[in-house]
Amino acid sequence: MALLTVVPAGFRQPIIRCVALLAVALGVASCGGGGGSAGAGTSSGGATSGSSTTTPVSTTTAGITYTPGNFLPYSTFASQCAAPRTGINPQTTLAWPDRQGSVTAENHWLRAWTHDLYLWFDEVQDRDPGQTTTTAAFFDLQKTTTLTATGQAKDRFHFTYPTADWVALSQSGVDVSYGVDFAVLASTPPRRIVVSAVEPGSMAEAMGVMRGAEVVFVDAVDAVNDNTATGVATLNAGIFPSKAGESHALSLRAPGAAGSTTFTLRADALVRNPVPLVRSVDTPTGRVGYLLFKDHVATAEKALVDAVNQLKAAAVQDLVLDIRYNGGGYLDIANELAYMIAGPSRTAGRTFERIQFNSRHPSTDPVTGKPIAPDPFLSTTQGFGQLAAGQTLPSLGLARVYMLTSADTCSASESIINSLRGIGVEVVQIGATTCGKPYGFYPTDNCGTTYFSIQFRGVNDLGFGDYVEGFSATRRTGAAQANLPGCGVADDFSHALGDVAEGQFAAALNQRSGGACPAVTATAQAPGSFDAGFAVRPPPSPWRGNRILR
Repeated sequence: MALLTVVPAGFRQPIIRCVALLAVALGVASCGGGGGSAGAGTSSGGATSGSSTTTPVSTTTAGITYTPGNFLPYSTFASQCAAPRTGINPQTTLAWPDRQGSVTAENHWLRAWTHDLYLWFDEVQDRDPGQTTTTAAFFDLQKTTTLTATGQAKDRFHFTYPTADWVALSQSGVDVSYGVDFAVLASTPPRRIVVSAVEPGSMAEAMGVMRGAEVVFVDAVDAVNDNTATGVATLNAGIFPSKAGESHALSLRAPGAAGSTTFTLRADALVRNPVPLVRSVDTPTGRVGYLLFKDHVATAEKALVDAVNQLKAAAVQDLVLDIRYNGGGYLDIANELAYMIAGPSRTAGRTFERIQFNSRHPSTDPVTGKPIAPDPFLSTTQGFGQLAAGQTLPSLGLARVYMLTSADTCSASESIINSLRGIGVEVVQIGATTCGKPYGFYPTDNCGTTYFSIQFRGVNDLGFGDYVEGFSATRRTGAAQANLPGCGVADDFSHALGDVAEGQFAAALNQRSGGACPAVTATAQAPGSFDAGFAVRPPPSPWRGNRILR
């Protein structure tokens, strides 16, 4: 089912599922769309659940009245901006709808939007929007503060992104990057920051940056031991550049080397290759395919179709799907890939995923206005740009798939695991526990900021979607995941991805041949588990680590 987001005044964006992402610099971790008339409501009394027991008082600020417990439709406050945009929305080719407003008006929009669409709206304290001086600060308050059974914040997925940057990223896969991905294995001293992947064809690859190299210095700051606020700010800025044209000097120590090499890397607008490696391997018990899948971006549709056609032509008998660095993206892409793995006979008449909204919207999607119905497995292309819609997808027809995972395997990637298990395909998980995000949202633009706030959860054909603590790669007992096969295996930075000697790939091939799991466990920090203090932390990304329904 293809869902279109309805957002204020013609700005159209996809639905996303977000992963727990971390703020840059020293703050704690924080992780759309609003239609004009959907789901407005008024509560019956004082403040919502979790608010103060004192008697609420109505206030009026800049012509807008706040009455505790009373919620107008969020369209009432849409596009009333403290700093209105001018010019043309590149997606609609229409003028931006912004008009002069205020921070208070923007905060009122956030309050009303949250009350209508947020999954845990009744756990948000009702606050006067006029008492918070920035939209960023007020948005941070528009979420639940409750914890999971293991002590994690229930909502680790609340964040914002500049709309212009989000549009560029979601539509084309363009990202500001050196062409290098980093794994933060220890975020505080003594730190360990490792190059996890290098984008094929990037400047970094041409310069000789390689997987497994450890970051020693960034712009002359000690990346391992520095524990000052200014030093860590320099580390974050240099490891995670935010603007095209930025240059930073990174000293990297290659695997096994005694010394380091300094590379001056320039961040550019980079179009990522979502499927950088496809190969087949001959084994004594048959041919095995390997597919490295890194991003559910629009360009992944054709790349995955080409990859499956290649593996089908090679007559592979099993597949190793490497999604250890795949945080997600378009859910339709995940759906197509799940179909291409399982094939038509196993997916016919079955549910890929069914979404569930808050108690205010039990049967109707509050954004599209359509009845909530199960999403079937997609057997044809959806027309993401490089392929026309309606073309029959190729398939491998596999009853089993090996998936390489990590704490960065999130959201749409987790949907592949959950949906295939829901129809009886054996998913053998090799690696670390996934991030644990069965939730999703409609990213919504207002006044140049796109807001990401949890609005629904998803379940598979069996009605299972309770994996907030992630999918474990080791055998365990109890409930819906009893006795699932798999091995906990650390990421092996000493070998290239796709190398049969690389730890996770080797473990998958070994288990396929009847061998035991290796005596090693995954040790990388999971999202949300970074130590407090002066920590190196990846910035929030609206793409990597998300799940998107169009």
